[in-house]
Amino acid sequence: MENLGTETAFEVLAKAKALEKQGKHIIHLEIGEPDFDTPKNIKEAAVKAMNAGYTHYTPAAGIPEFREAIAEYISKTRKIDVAPEEVVVTPGAKPIIFFSILAYVNPGEEVLYVNPGFPMYESVTNFVGAKTVPIPLLEENDFRADPEYIKSKITKKTRMIIINSPENPTGGVLTKDDLKIIADSIANRDDIQVLSDEIYSRIIYEGTHHSLTQFPGMKEKTIILDGFSKTYAMTGWRLGYGVMQKDLAQKVTQLMINSNSCTSAFTQMAGIEALRGPQDEAEKMVAEFKRRREVIVDGLNKIRNFSCKKPHGAFYAFPNIKKTGKTGKELSDYLLNTVGVATLSGTAFGKYGEGYLRLSFANSIENIKTALTRIGEAVEKL
Repeated sequence: MENLGTETAFEVLAKAKALEKQGKHIIHLEIGEPDFDTPKNIKEAAVKAMNAGYTHYTPAAGIPEFREAIAEYISKTRKIDVAPEEVVVTPGAKPIIFFSILAYVNPGEEVLYVNPGFPMYESVTNFVGAKTVPIPLLEENDFRADPEYIKSKITKKTRMIIINSPENPTGGVLTKDDLKIIADSIANRDDIQVLSDEIYSRIIYEGTHHSLTQFPGMKEKTIILDGFSKTYAMTGWRLGYGVMQKDLAQKVTQLMINSNSCTSAFTQMAGIEALRGPQDEAEKMVAEFKRRREVIVDGLNKIRNFSCKKPHGAFYAFPNIKKTGKTGKELSDYLLNTVGVATLSGTAFGKYGEGYLRLSFANSIENIKTALTRIGEAVEKL
């Protein structure tokens, strides 16, 4: 258990909630959760499913109709052929990270993972006794993983490469050329799997989303992680999935049987409606996130000793705060305790996040503007 980490966002949220109980007004920019409600048609589908009796156990890998809908969706959006047997449904997308590493990586083997990145990548790798090999996401490279660096770090012991695009916490997006180099790097390695975290694939502001699976031979070497929390504002529903080769899907299903039994039945039926129903609410959310992105990035760049690149995807700003003379943790604590703005230190996402803060702009423009004013005033007092 000592090798297993945590997710700082929930720790900061708990501190912020405690301050609110004391009567302090807190603006929440720490949690990666859309502030919109789940679209009405999805909620109605869940109610209909409950009333129709979808309140019992389901197959561990997911209801067949739902797996078919996911296979159809991934086939269409990634332009590959996916069979329902290659899909495993889980309560949220996190279990796909956990189960993939548990099923595929042995103690002493190596996992390359983006850093700063989602904390679970490093945490679960440590948990299984494997060696962590961070892939630094650098500001000078627009916070994109450098495919040549990845290529240079691949060894005989490499078993998994974890990439994330669009990326949390930086908003960086891998290009098609980046992915092509990664694909070429592992073309002759049948013992490597790439865990491609594509949970933010629908929240992208410039260009289109590219998946490693579009390259010949890469579908068999890639685990696609996706879900419903971000695109459809369904964080509390706990609904995610992985797409992977059939034999690995069987192993991940075994892990589901031994841990969760199955994912909630009526939630899965709501997932079918999410994928096959109207997409206008999801598209409106992305348009609103894009508006907020302009406000928060412009505002952060006006704060003394802050500089912020514009994220290309997801809903996070990742400003450079090195010139303030404070560490990310010091500044994050200072902002929460003095002006009531909850943010995360970049180090919550790994050592290469030092000198940065992560601010979620999944909040109203009014609150974002108030937060920017408070931050600016607090920084002037440093």
